[in-house]
Amino acid sequence: MQAVRVLRLVWHGLALVGVAAIGGGAWFASQGVSSTATPGALETRVARTARHLLIPAVARHRANPVSESPLVLEVARAHWADHCASCHANDGSGQTAMGQRLYPKAPDMRLPATQALSDGELFHIIEHGVKLTGMPAWGTGTPGSEQESWELVRFIRHLPSLSEDELAEMDELNPRSRAEWQELEDERRFLSGTLDVPDVPPHGVRHRP
Repeated sequence: MQAVRVLRLVWHGLALVGVAAIGGGAWFASQGVSSTATPGALETRVARTARHLLIPAVARHRANPVSESPLVLEVARAHWADHCASCHANDGSGQTAMGQRLYPKAPDMRLPATQALSDGELFHIIEHGVKLTGMPAWGTGTPGSEQESWELVRFIRHLPSLSEDELAEMDELNPRSRAEWQELEDERRFLSGTLDVPDVPPHGVRHRP
């Protein structure tokens, strides 16, 4: 009798899971494949809870072996500007063309939703990425990769207090296209007086052929 009762409970539990899965699948399909929408509050809460639970507890509780120092922040700042800023922006706001076109959009990492994560969670996300988001796995399984990821964790903690000087330095380190580099070089040469500027005739005056 007891076994029958247990089987009924299991059956009812599986039925509820099945109904929830079907309902969730139907809702997901109704949203289409576009990444232009913004996840709702419930979806965001469920996704963040799932992410927290799926990161192993031993990983969540890892302590950062890298101590904060001006040198560590300098190295991590350069790494961030070159690798991370295209999605997350130099200041961690996520306000970039790439970051705002992801689903979910790149978060403002200065806010509690990110800052409240443990160092171990941040490290795990950097190293292993997050499925079904735009966050790639940067880890290579080497000590050097882990060192860089822990340094980035230190930098993420520093994001809320970035100075204007630091932001200006990072702007010089951001990846640029060849055309952008040429524009910067032309500007530098113009300001230094080494760029030849073609003669422009006065307004309304045309040179004879």
